Amino acid sequence: MVAVFLASAGVGGATLDDLRTATQKIDAIQSDRLNPGARVDLSVRELNAWVRSQAPAGVRDATLHIDSPGVATGAAMVDIAKVSRSQGFDPGWLIGKLLEGEHPVKVTARIRSANGSATVDVDRVEVSGLEIDGKTLELLIQYVVLPLYPNAVVGRPFELGHNIERFDVQPAVVRVVIGPKR
Repeated sequence: MVAVFLASAGVGGATLDDLRTATQKIDAIQSDRLNPGARVDLSVRELNAWVRSQAPAGVRDATLHIDSPGVATGAAMVDIAKVSRSQGFDPGWLIGKLLEGEHPVKVTARIRSANGSATVDVDRVEVSGLEIDGKTLELLIQYVVLPLYPNAVVGRPFELGHNIERFDVQPAVVRVVIGPKR
């Protein structure tokens, strides 16, 4: 879940050095060896490089940025049916036909964290320029996102793990603050 959360805060123009640095920092966090009070700053360039390296088959040109403190937007060209199949999920004939082919997808979410947990609230989703909200968004999450990522949590708190106390999501950097060992 740490990886998914960190993926919500990057920006374009990343390099291989950014990827190497981001990977080292994320590995240090996930090693559970950082001391309480340690702070790890991940630049938006580092996060963007890492996000692109983690994109599944069917996702290309992922670009992410932090709009304002605690608000991140990600965009990519996505073939949802191909992503589903690459993750071992058969979307079925109808959904597969509706979602086949590349579509520009844009997601904006509010992210807040404290006391070892975080909440991600999806504010807006656009597919091919059409806003998806309400019941349609709930169905998209239920039938596309959750089958692919069954551990994903949207709209309710989840534990951060790795002794992370909180994330401070800012336009230039995401600061990961390590809390006491749990």
